[in-house]
Amino acid sequence: MDKTKFMMPAAMLALGGMLLPSCKGKQEGQQQQQQQAPELAVITISESDANLESAYPTSLLGENDVEIRPQISGFLTKVNVREGQHVNKGQVLFTIDQVQLKAQVDAAQAAVEVAQANVNTATTNANNNKILLDKNIISPASYQTSADALNAAKAQLNQAQANLVNARKSLSYSVVTAPVAGVVGSIVYKEGTLVTPQTLLTVLSNNGSMEANFSFNEKDILAMTDGGRRSLQTAIDSLPAVYLQLADGQRYAYPGKIVSVSGVLDRTTGSASAKAIFPNPDGMLRSGNTGQVLIPNNRSNIIQIPQNATYEMQDMKFCYVVGDSSKVHSTPIEIAKENDGKTYIVTSGLKPGDVVVTEGVGISVKDGMVITPKGATAAPAASAQQPKGAQKAGK
Repeated sequence: MDKTKFMMPAAMLALGGMLLPSCKGKQEGQQQQQQQAPELAVITISESDANLESAYPTSLLGENDVEIRPQISGFLTKVNVREGQHVNKGQVLFTIDQVQLKAQVDAAQAAVEVAQANVNTATTNANNNKILLDKNIISPASYQTSADALNAAKAQLNQAQANLVNARKSLSYSVVTAPVAGVVGSIVYKEGTLVTPQTLLTVLSNNGSMEANFSFNEKDILAMTDGGRRSLQTAIDSLPAVYLQLADGQRYAYPGKIVSVSGVLDRTTGSASAKAIFPNPDGMLRSGNTGQVLIPNNRSNIIQIPQNATYEMQDMKFCYVVGDSSKVHSTPIEIAKENDGKTYIVTSGLKPGDVVVTEGVGISVKDGMVITPKGATAAPAASAQQPKGAQKAGK
């Protein structure tokens, strides 16, 4: 029997046994390489224009918040309004007990009538004595006595009339009315409560327009005045319309205007107080509302990257730049204080053409790892319409 017939299949089986581990090893190597170079999204940096907003925390006050206090003491007999109600000028807010006040008016009115009767009698006597004096029937001294009595009666009438005016005024004070149109604040005192002129019944907010109070820091003032090369008033006049973001993130429909900035910095905070006025035709805004004043800031030829492409370490911002052989390296960057809540303006650390990782930053990406770049598109430009949640720098 030819032994070669048995040797050939054995050799082929041995060769097959050697090839199978070799192919399997190659496949495992490829899989390992793929695992070592994960596919991650990236963007290519380019310059663009942006219309961003700086945000400043604010609290709102009505154009004229009036404290409502009674001018007399007495018991509240009626509360004619409710909290949050809009009232017109002259509308009745509270009523104080009027029984005693009306009695005082009646007494003062009676005193006036008595005094008027006395004046009438004294006038008649004086006139009669004048006739008798002219006929030399009575002496001048007798006439003078009647004339003095008339003057005294007139003085008493004037005093009685003044008392009547005061009594009527006190009665009118028992009806507390709105000095201006506005919205009623909290009402603490209820019917039956004894109130005095020191009692704060409520606060009436005239909210036809609202004041938004906020602060600029020293750097803001220097930037606004171009380092002091122009006056603060000129800077205020040149500021664009500002906007208001409410506490729930909603953007208020009506733009406002910055009307004043303090020329003196607070020694404690290093800030200057500022005030913006917002129209409030719908009465949506109320005193005590909080939010943020948004000031537009147009930028040209800037570099922007998504905020999710950065991470923070020791108060510094970093991103991952893709280098040679698709190896990423951590790069420190500096950003502007303005941001729209989604992107950062990069002032240093990046240049046009750099490729930045936008996926897995701060989670899976590590310095020096090799990746497979995915979707190397240009960095997104800022939208002309500002996002709803524009935020202050450093967030």
